[in-house]
Amino acid sequence: MIRVENLVKSFGGFHAVDGATLEIAEGSITGLVGPNGAGKTTLFNCVAGVHAPTSGRVLMGGDDITGLPPHELFHLGLLRTFQIAHEFPTMTVRENLMMVPGGQTGESIWSAWTRRAAIREEERALAARADEVLDFLTVSHLADEKAGNLSGGQKKLLELGRTMMTEARIVFLDEVGAGVNRTLLGTIGDAIQRLNRERGYTFCMIEHDMDFIGRLCDPVIVMAEGRVLATGTMAEVKANEQVVEAYLGTGLKNKAG
Repeated sequence: MIRVENLVKSFGGFHAVDGATLEIAEGSITGLVGPNGAGKTTLFNCVAGVHAPTSGRVLMGGDDITGLPPHELFHLGLLRTFQIAHEFPTMTVRENLMMVPGGQTGESIWSAWTRRAAIREEERALAARADEVLDFLTVSHLADEKAGNLSGGQKKLLELGRTMMTEARIVFLDEVGAGVNRTLLGTIGDAIQRLNRERGYTFCMIEHDMDFIGRLCDPVIVMAEGRVLATGTMAEVKANEQVVEAYLGTGLKNKAG
């Protein structure tokens, strides 16, 4: 679904991404790992339209999407979440979800005055859809809670729920497990697997929790110093001495036996 070709992103004289080439297969849950400063988030930002790459290409289904802004990629079904959740804190969880779909009738000032019945019907349908999403994520009890009152993990679930309010094809998850307790992380992992299996979502996720990556992801892509160092299953990555010793530390080496 996604192919990144010789991608370079420079900030001044520093290459945060330095000629990275990788593929994300349709229907996969692909992990992107590596030490801090490896270029993972910058790569995400280039693919998702936050930054224009200095050089190289990004293809989606064979179409060149290099440098397209996030709102255009949104309509193509490419979405991303952020390490720090971005919710509307004074709105309820349900209302946060209802905000997602674009082109709503009530967005037009003229329609707000002349098509009130249509707007009410549309909002009823959006509320019902939001409730279905919350039920899928097993957080229906939070529907009327102000989003700003949620825990960090619950906010990550809300961001995942937002992707379900539109026709997502591929979702880039940036450290969805950061700061999340183990129980809620299990719930998030289950939701990702169900979205992949039941609704055909393709995922690419940055994560430092190797157990979480190992549970969900195949393949795993390892980045270091702005480049792709290795690609394979978690077992293959663990067995790669260069990856283990130079970039992922002795902890992974010990887990690998």
